[in-house]
Amino acid sequence: MTDLTRRSTVGLGLAAGAATLTPRRARAQTPAEVKIAMLVPLSGAWARQGILEQMGARLAIDDINAAGGIKSMGGAKMKLIEYDTQDSAEKAKDAAQRMLSQEPDLVGGFGCWLSTFTLAATEVTERAELPWLTLSYSDLITGRGFRHVFQSSPTADRQAEEELPMVIELAQKAIGRKPTKVAFIGDNTASSVSFMKPIRDHSAKDLGLAIVTDEVYTPPLADATTMIQHVRSSRPDFVVFQSTNVPDDKLLVDKFAEVNMRSDRLPKIGGGGHWAVPELLNVTGAENLEGILVGLANWPGKRLGDLERRFMARTGEPWFGHDSIFAYVHVMILKEALERSGVADRRRVSDAIRELDMTDGPALFFPDGRLKYDEKGRRVGAKLCVVQWRGGKPVPVYPPAIATNDVLWPKV
Repeated sequence: MTDLTRRSTVGLGLAAGAATLTPRRARAQTPAEVKIAMLVPLSGAWARQGILEQMGARLAIDDINAAGGIKSMGGAKMKLIEYDTQDSAEKAKDAAQRMLSQEPDLVGGFGCWLSTFTLAATEVTERAELPWLTLSYSDLITGRGFRHVFQSSPTADRQAEEELPMVIELAQKAIGRKPTKVAFIGDNTASSVSFMKPIRDHSAKDLGLAIVTDEVYTPPLADATTMIQHVRSSRPDFVVFQSTNVPDDKLLVDKFAEVNMRSDRLPKIGGGGHWAVPELLNVTGAENLEGILVGLANWPGKRLGDLERRFMARTGEPWFGHDSIFAYVHVMILKEALERSGVADRRRVSDAIRELDMTDGPALFFPDGRLKYDEKGRRVGAKLCVVQWRGGKPVPVYPPAIATNDVLWPKV
């Protein structure tokens, strides 16, 4: 499959549950519309990521409804209810409580982008038994024994285990020797803490890497000067960023450029979808971003060309990226669960999500091509994806299922 057409995007694998319902039962429980929630940051430092999710979710809703809605429920339309986490965990939790109070007939939802927000909000959604899908990375999200939370990304600790070996392999191929020194700069949000824990505990040591700089800050970042000076004096072979928003990314990239340490001199690896958004290009510039590698949890690849073109034409965005594809596929997963359950009941929808094991339909929006969640609610087989800034655009370079270009290791 090279492209997903509009019809296959909403049609593949989504009608399996329809045949199991009798006409009488379908008619008796067919609402005119079925509500799902999106709780993401639409204001504050993380608003750009929430807006990108909003774009992807709205496109998915329109695609589903244009294709006939939920067929097992007589063509019921899906309706997206949107709430803003704003800029703190407390506000995210308040928004989740307000969402459930104001919309008691919700059957599922997704969000909240930043792991710290997701941890707070899912304490509320879990008590309400509302099935909740998330792209957030922290391993704590699905490490609390919750039954109704589903994590579609590889967890932060899983990414940490995969990222450093991948970087070492790329470096060895490019320069013929293994890096021995690494620097880290990151904030103290939940996903960053989860990412760094296995690295500090054992991963770096197991790989023969000395952590020569390990800088931690509380976002938003006001001044990166001191941290960059520490990195410069420690002379690492590469730098890994664990920031979580575009303004912090800009400060870090610009400060390295000021001291003549762009990626043609010092290789850099960012983490998360915010490192591959148009906003970062607009405020930082292509020259300073050139060559930066970005590890993230999903990226549209070569087989999603039709969907990417439609998204770009609809939104005016220059590409279809990490945050938007996650929102799109999460809506599609909820649609699939509703088709299988045949009823607008959140517990039945949650059970349907837990029982999914697909290699078509929504599964095609993940590089590994499988949709299944384990007993903790983590997606089975979730893998790290890598894009690289090349000529003012993030280009997928890993894994081969999505790659359109080979990896280029910056010259040291």
